[in-house]
Amino acid sequence: MFTSVDDVSLRLAETGYLASPAVATTVFLAARLGKPLLVEGPAGVGKTELAKAVAAVAGARLVRLQCYEGVDEARALYEWNHAKQLLRISAGRGESWDEARTDIFTEEFLLPRPLLTAIRGDEPTVLLIDETDKADVEMEGLLLEVLSDFQVTVPELGTVTATRRPFVVLTSNAGRELSEALRRRCLFLHIGFPEEELERRIVRLKVPGLGEALTESVVRVVGALRAMDLRKAPSVAETVDWARTLLALGAGTLDESVIRDTLGVILKHQDDIQKAAAKLDLDAL
Repeated sequence: MFTSVDDVSLRLAETGYLASPAVATTVFLAARLGKPLLVEGPAGVGKTELAKAVAAVAGARLVRLQCYEGVDEARALYEWNHAKQLLRISAGRGESWDEARTDIFTEEFLLPRPLLTAIRGDEPTVLLIDETDKADVEMEGLLLEVLSDFQVTVPELGTVTATRRPFVVLTSNAGRELSEALRRRCLFLHIGFPEEELERRIVRLKVPGLGEALTESVVRVVGALRAMDLRKAPSVAETVDWARTLLALGAGTLDESVIRDTLGVILKHQDDIQKAAAKLDLDAL
């Protein structure tokens, strides 16, 4: 998939994803070693976008399993099309159960979900298991089985083994601690808030119409907000949204009035907005 760490950086940048050296190195190793990649960090720092960017540069199909509380095997692996099975049974009245069973438990009635879809594919595939920490602990057991051997057993059809292993990315916002067993099977990557220079590069790339001085101001103010004790510090996604907001408003400078009117773009809780408005010292930035 990649020839070197520099190749990762260059090709991801072509899709609009600017990777730090740590990100590029870990992606390269995950691809070279064939290991799943567990990416952890705050919401909005680019964990999901990394999987999308890898799929884009590899010309691979992106298969996404969005995790949530209560997601189960039927939503993750496969389920049977019961309505279609009932129609088949009704159409075959007079058949014995043994005769009907050989027909209704076939590929025609199988509904593959993301994990089975990714394993059965014979084309380049990136499997994104998004927000893994939101799934129940029982779901981790299923992931362990799938990611250990890249195979799935469908009792009625047998075992399906991957002929071409997908590139697997698991993301986590660290809402709960993932099991050590799952962590051991993955390469680990933490994506935090970027350094100022990288964030400036990201803003220039995503919002090219914003002036250099305003880009500098945006990144400095966001950095100051992150240093405060807020319920939810602004992420890179909010930085880019704020830059786009300022461009849309035609703002030439980042003064107190502009910040006060647009804080809701980067801060999502009223107490955070009030705290920032009271403590932010533009003269010191």
